[in-house]
Amino acid sequence: MTIYDIILVVIIYMISEKRKQLGYTQEKMALLLNISLRQYVRIDKEICFPRVDILEKLIHTLSLSNEEIGEYVHEIIQKKSG
Repeated sequence: MTIYDIILVVIIYMISEKRKQLGYTQEKMALLLNISLRQYVRIDKEICFPRVDILEKLIHTLSLSNEEIGEYVHEIIQKKSG
C-alpha cells in the first residue's frame, strides 16, 4: 500500500464519519451521487476506491473543504507515526 492509498483510505473514513454525522444513509448517498447502492457500500466499507469524479462528488455533497481534509489527514498521520 502506497502513501497515496493510505491517504485515500483516511479520506474515505472521514467521508463515512461525516455522512453519519449528517444523518445520511448509504442509500441516500448513492442516490445523491447517482451510483448504485452496492457501489457506494463498497466505497463506504473501504472495499474499493472511488473514481476521482465520484470522490469529488462525495467531497462536494458533504461540503468538505480542502482545509478540513488536509487537517484530518495530517492528524491521522501524526497519530500513526507518533
